[in-house]
Amino acid sequence: MRVFVVAAIVAGACLTTSASRPGRAEDKKDEKNDKELAKLLDDIETAMKAQKYADVIPLAKKVAELDPKNPAAPFAAATAHTQLRQNAEAVKAWTKLLALEPKAVRAYDSRGDAQLKLGNFKEALADFDEYLKTDPKFGPDHWRRGIALYYAGRFKDGVDQFEQHRTVNGEDVENSVWHYLCNARATTPQKARENLIPVTKDARVPMKQVLELFAGKIKPKDVIDAAENEKLKGEALKEARFYANLYVALYYESEGDTKKCREHLKEAVEKYEISHYMWDVAAVHLKLLKDKK
Repeated sequence: MRVFVVAAIVAGACLTTSASRPGRAEDKKDEKNDKELAKLLDDIETAMKAQKYADVIPLAKKVAELDPKNPAAPFAAATAHTQLRQNAEAVKAWTKLLALEPKAVRAYDSRGDAQLKLGNFKEALADFDEYLKTDPKFGPDHWRRGIALYYAGRFKDGVDQFEQHRTVNGEDVENSVWHYLCNARATTPQKARENLIPVTKDARVPMKQVLELFAGKIKPKDVIDAAENEKLKGEALKEARFYANLYVALYYESEGDTKKCREHLKEAVEKYEISHYMWDVAAVHLKLLKDKK
């Protein structure tokens, strides 16, 4: 069975072609359309496997033209747009999928991600919460919801979300930092520092130094230096530099230094683009700061 079809079925969508009945002219036309549709679905699978997401979009459009009610088309398009960081288009495609297949509840979660990356934080939270209504056991895992809560200004709720996430992911410096960021706004930086979640086993560079920064033990420059001193290369070095600048930026924001925050976010986003979700978070944060000028 096609890989992307399996994924769609998991999402709650039933992606099938209509059965053909040989005999009448209409049936022969249906059979021809079914064969063409099957070929398009195979081509989409091939493109997906090769990560040629730009090729998927026109193929999905053809599927929609042949079979307008087939949720395979918006599912494939939404997946491709998401991978290409075309978030506005992804929102439209996920919405189309939900219209065709309301039981595809994971589409709410995916659409929430796209909304968050567009800076539509209230809409993102509405989608995340709609998804969690049907799958509440995933609530503690949903750190992305915590980030949306931070940007939506619901800082106490953000503290609660990251405290929940600690129960399923207790050794994550990023969870500790976002808990701090929400808590600093809900209370004070001093109280947030007193309640900083301890982490001892996050070996990613430079997470040890990031945690020490928010604990008040070192300076921002020490975090930046840590990313360089490990003598990493290639993508590993780029990721370390990205995360160093991102969390130094967020530290400065928690301290009320918008200028320094913007400088380091610009560095992280424009010089060290990575494929991870947090790059999208940094990018939307930088856009928010630029829009305020």
